[in-house]
Amino acid sequence: MFFNQGSSAGSMVRQTRSYTSSAAPHKAHSVSGYSLRQGPRISSTQVRTVSSGYGGGMGMGMGMGMGMGMGSGGGFDLTNALDQSAVHLNEKATMQNLNDRLASYLEKVRSLEAANAKLEKQIREYYEQKGPAAERDYSNYWAIINDLKDKIAAATIGNANILLQIDNSKLAADDFKTKFEHELMMRQSVEADIANLRRLLDQTTLTKADLEMQIESLQDELAYLKKNHAEELAALRSQLTGTVNVEVDARPQQDLNKVLEEMRAQYESITDKHRRDQEAWFAEKSTTLSKEVAINTETIQTSKTEIGDLRRTLQGLEIELQSQLSMKGALENTLGETEARYSAMLAGFQNTINMLEGELANVRASIEQQGQDYRMLLDIKTRLEQEIATYRSLIETEESRGLKNHRHKHHCAHFQLGRPTGRTCCSQTHAHTHKHTHTLSDQ
Repeated sequence: MFFNQGSSAGSMVRQTRSYTSSAAPHKAHSVSGYSLRQGPRISSTQVRTVSSGYGGGMGMGMGMGMGMGMGSGGGFDLTNALDQSAVHLNEKATMQNLNDRLASYLEKVRSLEAANAKLEKQIREYYEQKGPAAERDYSNYWAIINDLKDKIAAATIGNANILLQIDNSKLAADDFKTKFEHELMMRQSVEADIANLRRLLDQTTLTKADLEMQIESLQDELAYLKKNHAEELAALRSQLTGTVNVEVDARPQQDLNKVLEEMRAQYESITDKHRRDQEAWFAEKSTTLSKEVAINTETIQTSKTEIGDLRRTLQGLEIELQSQLSMKGALENTLGETEARYSAMLAGFQNTINMLEGELANVRASIEQQGQDYRMLLDIKTRLEQEIATYRSLIETEESRGLKNHRHKHHCAHFQLGRPTGRTCCSQTHAHTHKHTHTLSDQ
């Protein structure tokens, strides 16, 4: 009877041990599998079942020690039983604290799992609404961007060519301006020469008029002298016609006719000389002035022709410059509109890029938050595994201690009370232990 009861108690211990060892690893491998309703009660039941099943529990050990001491005259020591009861109470309080901490950890794990599930649901809904970024086709946008880049490059090249043409036109205009200034200086020089020649011509005309006046005065004087001579001849002839022979003793008179002829000849020679000299000088001056006037007239005509050509060229260049300036203004307006349009498009692209970067940053932040949550859960899992290992070590310690107490009680009862009494005590202990185990299981 004793050995059968010991076998049943040992089988109960083995069953409880197998239940505990099978439940604990299962809970350690899947932290998220704990539930608030089952976790703490299962753990408490396991601990209480083990503590009450191994040798009848510490409370039963104390009662049994006291009963056996009273019946057999002090088989167990009361101090030892009290110490064992205090140790059992401390271990029970420690296990209760660990169970409370496990419950709080499991509650935190469930809240984190709920938050993680909510976040995953939001991310899934967001990607379902927006669509995955990998499935978006940006080939059309790249084609448009490449086309716009080609157009911008072509417009830049065209603008550079227009600027080069404008620079060439400016250089040509500067050359024509230099030529115009040079021709203007030549024209001013020729006009100054013409003015000098005109002034010289005026002086020559004045000299000619003076000489003509002198000639006229000399001719008048000659006419006057001729008239006086004629009058004197007439007077002399009239005197000769009315001849009066008067003999006067006087010196012989000079021949007046001869004197007049000599004077006439002398004046005529002087007049002819002056006339020839003036005519020669006038002819020479007239020839020189005619040549200079012809040369200056030809030069003036050539200068006028060149000035007309230069004016026509200048007008053509001014017209071309105005057309180039108009073309430049139109191209600048077109370039400004193109740049504004491309700037707006680039701003839109930049806004899209910024939005995508913001979404990417949010996704990265969400991933980092999930990583932190995962690391926190992993830390919690590690700590729970450590606590489960602590549970296991405490349970194994309690098993070994309960087994030792159970064997010690059986030996003491066998040697002090005798074999029949030991069987009865063992049977009562086994019945009480079984009853206490069921009571704790019900609790």
